[in-house]
Amino acid sequence: MRSRSPPPAIGALLASSLFAGASAQAGPVAPSAPGPGDIVTLDRVQVSATRTPQATLDTPAAVSVVRPADRPGTLGVNLSEQLPAVPGVLARSRQNHAQDEQISIRGFGTRASFGIRGARLYVDGVPATMPDGQGQVSHFPLAQAERIEVLRGPFSALYGNVAGGVVQLFTTAGQAPGAVGARLAAGSFGSYRLDVDAGDAVGASDYTLALGHFSTDGYRDHSAARRSSFNTRMGLQRDATRLTLLANALHAPDAQDPLGLDRAQFDADPRQATAGAHAFDTRKSVAQHQVGAVFEQDLTSAAQLRVLGYAGRREITQYLAIPVATQRNPLSGGGVIDLDSPFGGVDLRVTDTTTLGGRPLEWTAGIAYDRQHQHRRGYENFVGDELGVRGALRLQQDDRVDAFDQYAQATWIPAPAWTLMAGLRRSRVRFRSHDAYITTDNPDDSGALEFDAVSPVAGLGWRVRPRTLVFAAWGRGFETPTFNELGYRADGGSGLNLALRAARSRHAEAGVRHASGRKRAELVVFRADTRDELTVNTSSGGRTTFQNVPRARRRGVEASTDWPLSAQWDAQLAVTWLDARFGADFLTCAGTPCASATVPVAAGTRIPGVPRTSAFAALRWQAAQGWHARLEAQHVAAASVNNLDDERAAGYTVINLMAGYRWRRGADEADAFLTVGNVGDRDYAGSVIVNEGNRRYYEPAPGRNFTVGISWRWGGSH
Repeated sequence: MRSRSPPPAIGALLASSLFAGASAQAGPVAPSAPGPGDIVTLDRVQVSATRTPQATLDTPAAVSVVRPADRPGTLGVNLSEQLPAVPGVLARSRQNHAQDEQISIRGFGTRASFGIRGARLYVDGVPATMPDGQGQVSHFPLAQAERIEVLRGPFSALYGNVAGGVVQLFTTAGQAPGAVGARLAAGSFGSYRLDVDAGDAVGASDYTLALGHFSTDGYRDHSAARRSSFNTRMGLQRDATRLTLLANALHAPDAQDPLGLDRAQFDADPRQATAGAHAFDTRKSVAQHQVGAVFEQDLTSAAQLRVLGYAGRREITQYLAIPVATQRNPLSGGGVIDLDSPFGGVDLRVTDTTTLGGRPLEWTAGIAYDRQHQHRRGYENFVGDELGVRGALRLQQDDRVDAFDQYAQATWIPAPAWTLMAGLRRSRVRFRSHDAYITTDNPDDSGALEFDAVSPVAGLGWRVRPRTLVFAAWGRGFETPTFNELGYRADGGSGLNLALRAARSRHAEAGVRHASGRKRAELVVFRADTRDELTVNTSSGGRTTFQNVPRARRRGVEASTDWPLSAQWDAQLAVTWLDARFGADFLTCAGTPCASATVPVAAGTRIPGVPRTSAFAALRWQAAQGWHARLEAQHVAAASVNNLDDERAAGYTVINLMAGYRWRRGADEADAFLTVGNVGDRDYAGSVIVNEGNRRYYEPAPGRNFTVGISWRWGGSH
């Protein structure tokens, strides 16, 4: 495997930037109390992550805000491009657009071989995570994102079926004067993205709408993909009433899937696809349409009613590389997945601001109902000797998940320097499956399962100085298995794995945060103890089964800072140390394939997919004349790839460089940039497929690559 060190000049500049950032932070983090004539710069960043919007400084929980406008120079396709500076979050692009990105928060979610688990996802308040806990970000309108909020740890339990945290994207509302924008970016491997948008506000109404198209030949063989998207947001304000309408659509046909590589394949040629990917033309098509509405009504000068409703449909057709011989088993579901998934829900809440003991109190109470249907069909992936085509029907079932939650939360200011937050959520998640494919050798697999949980959370914040908060939080949360994880039984029989239990966790964290204008720094220590941790049990014949491990523990430290060094320079740093281990002995699989878990895993073994350390550093420069540049480095330590911990993906450090020029003429603005990714041209696995049954764990990241782009905006205010 090729590994090249960064050029000495770049390495020296990066080291000096980190030292400069650390030196700048050392003094101002705990400033002296201001005198009577001093000006105190208030925190400008407001977050809604805990459902009672407030400044980040006053939030007694680990929460970060990312503004895509502060990190120009990306292709704008993947959410992982925007999250490297958030501590505790590992966001990896698989370089495989047939599968969603890999996002884990504090070590939760790494078990997902596709989709996103362990985190709740939202766009403008509309869930992008289904009630069974599986989410996707392929439809996230990154080009229209005004900010992204990431909530980690205990308070994420207030969102229901979740383990590690919450990621929320908020799009930009229309503003006057109106503006029209266009953005074109192109890069290595035949990749390009084109976005156009328009927005305006007239009187009591506003709107934004955007169209986007992305296409790539792919870094790896057999990894071409294209996506087209539409997103709109419209608002209407009348006296004490506001209505916001949301709609988006995604069309991504025939995204090729190169599959993962084993160690020998990765070392020999990381750009190759497996023989099975070519033989079966593995690919995935996705079409999603979604609408939503948010109705807000002021009941009094201090109380508000908010009602969110949404509905949509996601259609997926995926061709897998399951061998023909494997599908001879009468219980096989075939090698083609056909899903038609309508979904929808409603969230109703009341918020009021009052007093308790003469001190400010804000409370929120609400109910939420979410539903998910899956009309699932399975077909053979061959007809005669022809592979990679839809063949005979092998599976037909209708699945449904219903989640009904009630929640309440309060924020009380018992004294000027203190903030107390507490909340409670009761959740019920019901799974039902109706089997419509019944033969002599394939019996009725219908079944049902229900999970209930009560999740309390509490947090306390103490503003020790005007710009510095010390906080602590505690909470209990739960995470159900997804329908895909319930789908197969380890004994080889048919029907749902009704023996699976929901994972239940206790989270605790304590930290200190400094925020003043552009200056930000945060240090958090945390621990999460999980009962009935979900992990892989067996993998054979295209079927992966799951099991519960009695105990698991995650503990770590997160540190981050964003600090101006001068009028033109600022430094950014995020570091995470995370120790994630199973807390009990259990049995797992070995060999390819493996139909029975017989190999012991000892308590204390590392949870796969979780690196011990990760870090991100950036040095940014903005000249008065319009020039701007960014030098950044990302380090990820080695991570085990399976429950046995007998193989690991090597750690890596990657350096990226961006330079651009921004100019304005009247109300018009343009920005051009050039980005060089992986300057050192290092070979490394950008993500891993944990516990992959054929030991094809590795998804290679691209070597040195280039992106150029230009954006225009006509009109509007800047």
